[in-house]
Amino acid sequence: MTTPMRKQYLRIKKQYPGTIVLFRLGDFYETFDEDAKTVARVCDIVLTSRPVGKDQRVPLAGVPYHSVEGYIAKLVQAGYKVAIVEQVGEVPARGLVDREVVRVVTPGTVVEPSLLEERRNNYLAALIVDGKRAGLAYADITTGEFAATQLAGGDVIQLICEELGRLRPAEVVTCDLELAKREQQRGSLAEEIALTAYDRWRFDLDTARQALYDHFEVASLDGFGFAGLPLAVQAAGALLQYLAETQRARLAQLSSVRTYSTEQYMTLDAATRRNLELTETLRRGSVQGSLLGVLDGTVTSMGGRLLRRWLTQPLLDLARLNRRLDAVQAFYGDTPARTRLRDLLKAVGDLERLTSRVVQGIARPRDLLGVRQSMETLPEIQALIAQMDSDAEALRSLGSLDPCQDVVTLLAQALVDDPPAVLSSGGVIRPGFSAELDNILASSRDAKAWVANLEGQERKRTGIKSLKVGYNKVFGYYLEVTKANTDRVPEEYIRKQTLVNAERYITPELKEYESLILNAQEQLQDLEGRIYAQVLEQVSAASGRLAAVAQALARLDAHAALAEVALMNRYVRPSLVEDGELRIVAGRHPVVEITQREEPFVPNDARFSQEEAILIITGPNMAGKSTYLRQVALIVLMAQIGSFVPADEAQIPLVDRIFTRIGAQDEISAGQSTFMVEMVETANLLNHATVRSLLVLDEVGRGTSTYDGISIAWAVVEHIHNHPRLRCKTLFATHYHELTQLSELLPHVRNYNVAVAEEKDRVVFLRRIVPGGADQSYGIHVAQLAGLPKPVISRAEEILQELEQEARAPGAARRAVQVRQLPLFATRNPALDMLLELDVSAMTPLEAISKLYELKTLASPD
Repeated sequence: MTTPMRKQYLRIKKQYPGTIVLFRLGDFYETFDEDAKTVARVCDIVLTSRPVGKDQRVPLAGVPYHSVEGYIAKLVQAGYKVAIVEQVGEVPARGLVDREVVRVVTPGTVVEPSLLEERRNNYLAALIVDGKRAGLAYADITTGEFAATQLAGGDVIQLICEELGRLRPAEVVTCDLELAKREQQRGSLAEEIALTAYDRWRFDLDTARQALYDHFEVASLDGFGFAGLPLAVQAAGALLQYLAETQRARLAQLSSVRTYSTEQYMTLDAATRRNLELTETLRRGSVQGSLLGVLDGTVTSMGGRLLRRWLTQPLLDLARLNRRLDAVQAFYGDTPARTRLRDLLKAVGDLERLTSRVVQGIARPRDLLGVRQSMETLPEIQALIAQMDSDAEALRSLGSLDPCQDVVTLLAQALVDDPPAVLSSGGVIRPGFSAELDNILASSRDAKAWVANLEGQERKRTGIKSLKVGYNKVFGYYLEVTKANTDRVPEEYIRKQTLVNAERYITPELKEYESLILNAQEQLQDLEGRIYAQVLEQVSAASGRLAAVAQALARLDAHAALAEVALMNRYVRPSLVEDGELRIVAGRHPVVEITQREEPFVPNDARFSQEEAILIITGPNMAGKSTYLRQVALIVLMAQIGSFVPADEAQIPLVDRIFTRIGAQDEISAGQSTFMVEMVETANLLNHATVRSLLVLDEVGRGTSTYDGISIAWAVVEHIHNHPRLRCKTLFATHYHELTQLSELLPHVRNYNVAVAEEKDRVVFLRRIVPGGADQSYGIHVAQLAGLPKPVISRAEEILQELEQEARAPGAARRAVQVRQLPLFATRNPALDMLLELDVSAMTPLEAISKLYELKTLASPD
């Protein structure tokens, strides 16, 4: 026969299939059946069993309640959801205590500080796809951030993957699970994103809209910017419903929702974020060594999260960018103020997450202390900003610095200066805050003092020197007398317990004081809990003001940090323009110049204009081509987050997208070879770039045969140059020296190379980018530096000489030119073949001019 507790557990488990149920039993959370086996395996704890009826036992694994966070973390990291079942209501004298699920922990709903990364958001996202449109919403319940967007376009799946790649949510709930899984298998979505199926009816427009109405207590969503964005409404409403189901509490920290358009920001696809190592390195996956690792000089967690968001979402709004740059300039030019501000900010806790915990009602005493201590810095920060000799408007735009003095005063009066970690430990409320609490404390202290003095008094009164006063949970307080002295026990002593060598007694007066002490303890805990809840509620009422202060402090921290980094690394303020020439004077790679100090970093210029749109970069391996390509892209990106840049001078026209095709990488799990990955990335940038984009391509075509590779690379450059949607700023590094001929065929192509000095058998890489094309790659020299055996190097040099002699043989030059120029048919003048193939009626004027240049070159005698 199944026990009542077993029935209670099975009922709850049935409501949460596919979820690990942590069932509270006393001081432990227990798991049963298959859940127990899973917990024992994942958390490395002992698997036992428990009787649940006559001749029936089930697997059991339990963890202590006070250390449950660590076990939850292991389960969530292993991909499991965890339902926490607590005892609710009063414990009955007889029968079963009521239990219910108070919260479901999923990757996107973690709130425990020990399970969160301080400097990055923990996003939960909701996704719905409808043909060529999609709705996407995301929220961080630890900070209160909530946003939604509607995506539309020919390749909406790519837009989804790009936005999810920027956000890197911990979890995505979707009614299109198979689509999301397919993209994850293809590598378009990160593997670590947990995908959760959610019923499609939850995304129904009316259902989702009503969820938003109910949560925000409004009759229209137009004030949030949802007009004309039905899929954004569906995603946001579904996300709220999922949170309501899992959190089982009012989501008051999500006090607003903003809508946004991805067209407001520079687009960065996954390949670009990876190749430029924006937030983590390619090899180790660590922040150190990435651009974020260099720029993140913030001293608060809030500032660190904000700077990360800026880095993954560069702006296209010139006015907003200049306001950011003005604020950085203000701190850059006032070192004493910047230094003092950063010192003050070090005393500020994670006010965003602390405020959210207050609103959720889960803030502990030390969380409230953190709020108070953080807010106590505000008056001095206010005064400091007011005294700064800078653009006051730039600093005022950073947000509210309301010191919330009423909140600070309340917390100072209500809480002791060093509260315990948890409320149940007692001693949280400051003496003098509550007269009722003080009276109970005084009564308890008096009673404890009476008991403490009782032993001495009774020894003196009875003459029994060995008499002791003790306490246990079964009998309470007692007087213990050895059997040798029982004849001296006063008549008013009442025998309670007989031991081998002693007798234990009580007295009516002792039981009275015992009752006072025990009742006082219970009253203290109950009253202190109620007072604490009231304080929490009063602080929660000011949560909007506290959240605004947290955001302002995060901005101050981020701007001051960018100024600090700029000063330390000799950055300059870029000049930003809507359109025009891109010019960088003495630019440097922000990461390489810091991490590789074996030799001085060599700065290089970069210039793109209407006449010079495509730069073909040739030169040896290891000479600095890839560094140069990346540094130009990083300088542009830094400028568009509002940062100073590593250069002597920089004029940056706003770039709508940065595309990169760099490095060799395969996707075996997706069935893609290195060359296939290269071609997919190249196709992506050719299909989606615009005239305002920046393209960075390194060794396109190298993953296949030489002739195929040259042909593809040649055609790619032609397409970028000739297509009316393109002719965008392009850096094209290559070892195919044949491509340098393109500067003679295409008017907007220019050749540059990495300078090399040769001294006898010694090659010196000068790291300078100079005009003109290179005719050698020095690959054998690099192989020698890498440590290839000498016989291999010698043989390679012999083979190279033989190939070069063949290339100089009669007819070789003609064959080389045929390879370089497409098409490859030379039965008659190639200019005639090209002319016959032209569809003149479909050509734009720009294409026509470009083709005329090519025809003129082809028609000229050799």
